[in-house]
Amino acid sequence: MGRLKKALLPAALLIAAYWAVFGGEYTVLDLYRMRATRAEQAAEVARLQAAIDSLTARVDSLENVPEALERIARERYGLIRDGETLYRFVPIDSSASDSASGPGSGAMTNPAPRSGPTPSR
Repeated sequence: MGRLKKALLPAALLIAAYWAVFGGEYTVLDLYRMRATRAEQAAEVARLQAAIDSLTARVDSLENVPEALERIARERYGLIRDGETLYRFVPIDSSASDSASGPGSGAMTNPAPRSGPTPSR
């Protein structure tokens, strides 16, 4: 009986240690995976927060700085002020330039005053 007790105690300790490391709801390996996932998610949160800050600054700029709104109206939508002339430069396509009637043909369209909504200061 004494031998059995001496053999069972180390076996019970090994089983308890195994259960503590690999058993239960979350194993040690699960904890390492969760820590790695947590680090990845923290990096993603930081990236998204930076994007939110950038967009908030842009909204603030568009709401409070008229020059920023005018710049977007000019660059994105081609709006001009009264009395200004708009020149649009069209890139020359290499296949189209072979069949063009002259040098520089199609490189610049005719200037035309624009009408319609214009940004005001």
